[in-house]
Amino acid sequence: MSAKILIVTGDAAESLEVLYPYQRLREEGYDVHIAAPARKKLQFVVHDFEPGFDTYTEKPGYTWPADLAFSEVDPGQYVALVIPGGRAPEYLRNDPELRKIIKTFFDTDKPVAQICHGPLLTAAIGSLSGRRVTAYPALELDMQAAGATFQDAEAVVDGTLVSARAWPDHSRWMREFLTVLRAKAPVT
Repeated sequence: MSAKILIVTGDAAESLEVLYPYQRLREEGYDVHIAAPARKKLQFVVHDFEPGFDTYTEKPGYTWPADLAFSEVDPGQYVALVIPGGRAPEYLRNDPELRKIIKTFFDTDKPVAQICHGPLLTAAIGSLSGRRVTAYPALELDMQAAGATFQDAEAVVDGTLVSARAWPDHSRWMREFLTVLRAKAPVT
């Protein structure tokens, strides 16, 4: 049986930030599961920039089924965690079941990949204090308030935590995460 990786997300997650790691990690031979607040079809979104707008815009993206609900997750069954961005982390950080799941990965020093607004979840459990991270640039103050040192870079590796700013950084983010995975949790 191959090693399992968990992606935690919900409605309004950025389509590319869920589906790119899902496909890339499966390509490497990992068994990838998507968990959400409930087992249902999730509605992802597309964030992009339009001329004249001060920030990104949001449009409907792909739909995708969640494999399991947060309440069904046994973190011990997974070798790594992926936390996509989009708007989903803004409300998911309030889910006590999800906070317990994420905390388990940090407490056991398992690889965690986070991108864009995903670090709002790791900040919510106090796991960024003293770490180097990147995130969507508008979150720089949030990362500093969580005790992290923010770096505006394509990918930042701090031990088993690999973070990226947003979907344009996917290639570098996944290269760095796969380096960590091959050392800590290789496909068997």
